[in-house]
Amino acid sequence: LGGQIGTFAINFSRPAGQVIAQYYEFLRLGREGYTKVQNASYQVAAYLADEIAKLGPYEFICTGRPDEGIPAVCFKLKDGEDPGYTLYDLSERLRLRGWQVPAFTLGGEATDIVVMRIMCRRGFEMDFAELLLEDYKASLKYLSDHPKLQGIAQQNSFKHT
Repeated sequence: LGGQIGTFAINFSRPAGQVIAQYYEFLRLGREGYTKVQNASYQVAAYLADEIAKLGPYEFICTGRPDEGIPAVCFKLKDGEDPGYTLYDLSERLRLRGWQVPAFTLGGEATDIVVMRIMCRRGFEMDFAELLLEDYKASLKYLSDHPKLQGIAQQNSFKHT
């Protein structure tokens, strides 16, 4: 940083590999191709939100649709609802089945709100979404069948904030 540079190049004090890789993707796919990739991610996220909405008393913060921002699904338990498990419990069950679906509290003035988040990125396609939903349903069944074990995950889960 600072000083004279004889050529224009990416010159930062941090690695630029991710920037270069992203630039390569833009050049390789073009705008149309990159738009298709992003739209596929949005479709998977919207599908997951629609299917998860059928499985529990959830209030969605983000349903993965383009007008809401990024292709992600984020939800919380509806106020006043007690399905017999916490989102921490559900996150832990999904983790045991190989999924990283974090449950965490929001920041600032909303530290009492626990949410779960699913990010849908390139490569996470409908077949993976179906597998996640199968494991989601199996996790809900387990939590329903073993109510005494719930609440343990809140004490042991990874802290994301």
